[in-house]
Amino acid sequence: MSLQPKFHLVTYGCQMNKNDSERIAGLLAQLGFVETDNENEADFILLNTCSVRQSAEERIYGKMKDYLLLKEKRPEVIIAVTGCMPGRDKKRELKKRLRPVDLYFPTAEMVNLPRWIAELRPDLVNSDDQESDYLKINPRRSSLSQGFLTIQTGCNKFCSYCVVPYARGLEKNRPLADILQEARGMAESGVLEITLLGQTVNSYRASDPENFSRQNPYSDKGFAALLWELNQISGPKRIHWTAAHPNSMSDEVIDALRLPKQVNYLHLPVQSGSNEILSKMNRKYTREQYLEIIAKVKAARPEIALGTDIIVGFSGESAAHFEETVSLYKDVDFDISYTAQYSPRSGTLACKLFTDDVPKDEKKRRWSVLQDLMEETALRKNRAFINREVSVMVECVQNGIASGLTGEMKLCKFPCADSSLAGKIVQVKVTQAFEWQILGDMVV
Repeated sequence: MSLQPKFHLVTYGCQMNKNDSERIAGLLAQLGFVETDNENEADFILLNTCSVRQSAEERIYGKMKDYLLLKEKRPEVIIAVTGCMPGRDKKRELKKRLRPVDLYFPTAEMVNLPRWIAELRPDLVNSDDQESDYLKINPRRSSLSQGFLTIQTGCNKFCSYCVVPYARGLEKNRPLADILQEARGMAESGVLEITLLGQTVNSYRASDPENFSRQNPYSDKGFAALLWELNQISGPKRIHWTAAHPNSMSDEVIDALRLPKQVNYLHLPVQSGSNEILSKMNRKYTREQYLEIIAKVKAARPEIALGTDIIVGFSGESAAHFEETVSLYKDVDFDISYTAQYSPRSGTLACKLFTDDVPKDEKKRRWSVLQDLMEETALRKNRAFINREVSVMVECVQNGIASGLTGEMKLCKFPCADSSLAGKIVQVKVTQAFEWQILGDMVV
């Protein structure tokens, strides 16, 4: 064994998983581990899994072939799987296909890793101290200027297609005091952009409302009030949040879109433009209600960029239902959509109640229709930025080109030889625009 044990961490799925992996990396670092990109030299390998679609789980099964071979060469290596896959696998049926795996646990149980590793390999750790709440583990952030801040785990919405309530449990909101403490720590370390994470992030309710400032203008003492508090912390320049739920887009949350540090972007999943399909999805709002929310959002912040999630080919979705989704896309004029082809997930209500009756080829066709529409819309919207200045958070500088996201969450690139600009916010004048990026020159 090397002087310091090594870990290899692979993350699949959403930003919530990425933030969870940062906490795992922080925990392992506290135990004396160092990270390696080479899994063949790792003492501990962990896969943080996504279970939203079947394809995500198939990737995990595919890795098992490699790990069977690895175990033959190095039987002492510990292989672990966490995330949504074991979270929803209450009867451990999925685990049967993961023969090389030594540890298999839901996300919240990462607090047990010190003890579990010590039991399997006493030579790797010298402490089994653990937190009772995994959200109190200090994450090891991959970026010094940008950071994820989880404010909520689990979900109470029970959309019929979704595994999240089963994989992550019911909605649990972090205390306001804990969130503000972590945010202030991020500010002190130089974080300029904070992204708030939750399954339905805007449904946040503080369990300790007494910790809100008396000057806070919002009466609900929920998400809008939290956003105001975060805006009072000096240091961070941008606040972003994902993913919101239409039913929690209250008038106060919409008003909070105008707070000075709020990015000029809102991601609001719609999933379908058909009331019949929305009802089968158990989304609990109608097309008309969604459009009414969007109208209020645009009134509060007229130039805001809008993103969404859409599922095509859901059980029973007819060609007419799909056309309603296309027309809604045009009515809202989204900047971007993350469109998925429906895949049934075992254990969900949709899998139990409905037949997956839309052929794969038709799902793919519908996906392509929305993809083409999105590219056409994105190009038009991006061209509107030509000759305008945009604020860019520089993420990297490579080969004389700097790249980062604007306040509208659009990729922007510009000539730059100064690598010290990475992690800083600069102004760029846009000169060219394409579907997925805009180009320009830094304003000096």
